[in-house]
Amino acid sequence: MAVDFPKPVVHGGTGKRQRENTGKNLLDFSASLNPLPPRFAWSCDPAYLSSYPDNEYTRLKECIAKAFHRNPEEICVGNGSIELIRVFCSVVLSGKKTYFTESPTFGEYALSARLAGAAAADTSKAATVSFICNPNNPTGELRSRSGLTACLRDASSHEGLLFMDEAFIELADPAESLVDVRGEPLFVLHSLTKSFAVPGIRFGYGFGEPDLIEKIETARPPWSVNAYAEAFALEAFRHLDDLKKSRDYIRKERDWLFLRIGELGLRCHPSSANYLLVDCFRDAGPLCAKLETHDILVRDCTSFGLASCIRVAVRTREENKMLIEALSACVR
Repeated sequence: MAVDFPKPVVHGGTGKRQRENTGKNLLDFSASLNPLPPRFAWSCDPAYLSSYPDNEYTRLKECIAKAFHRNPEEICVGNGSIELIRVFCSVVLSGKKTYFTESPTFGEYALSARLAGAAAADTSKAATVSFICNPNNPTGELRSRSGLTACLRDASSHEGLLFMDEAFIELADPAESLVDVRGEPLFVLHSLTKSFAVPGIRFGYGFGEPDLIEKIETARPPWSVNAYAEAFALEAFRHLDDLKKSRDYIRKERDWLFLRIGELGLRCHPSSANYLLVDCFRDAGPLCAKLETHDILVRDCTSFGLASCIRVAVRTREENKMLIEALSACVR
């Protein structure tokens, strides 16, 4: 019997696998991480490894609550933001529910919704849940807080729920965040991975009304945040203000990359994030393969429905120069 089971979503950040397969020290521009993350000392007491974590993560939630001026019962945590997307969908979208996503955007929303049994809606007004990524992945477009508040009112008017993925907001403009909004049909997702450049840690966290958070925490696999991730997170939340320096650096390097890429005859979409969507006016696949021969990995955006586009992370000036040199050799 044929079963309409969805395929996995294509992701960037394949540098580790490619280095292991090729033995080359490839520069991974497909992973959109903070090029100048805050540096601080942290450690995990080895004694913690001999005990299960506190599955309620009381201390961790209190730390997050203090940083974002929320209550601990309004906070959930997970093994990366992806786990929280999956758990959220299993809680909210199981049964004959509907979801709406913009296009192009992060593919995990649609996949997680489908895995929960939901069907795609044509408009946000017809959806049980509307997903918005702000800033959007892969375009880097940052929507204003006032515009998003209107989206929230729209969701509320038809008893829908707005899922706001703000994984990159700390590297764009936190003033546009909805993380402080209470009493609304809203779930806000954040991640330490992007802001602190620690994808190996796998730590995500979200904000919502206590009844929704309680359901998510119940559905989440027990002890999904390990002791190392918890120890890092506890220290990282004390350094959120240090991310301003990162934002300033990213803005400067993004502007530099934008101009240099344009000089090669390619077109960058305006971005407020730590990555650029680049239209190469040709099939992205062969270009990505050529760039690999120059030890550069970029994100082929064909899976976003953008067959002529690549997404490149904003990295350090030295690394960005290497990208431009490789692109110049590959497109001329």
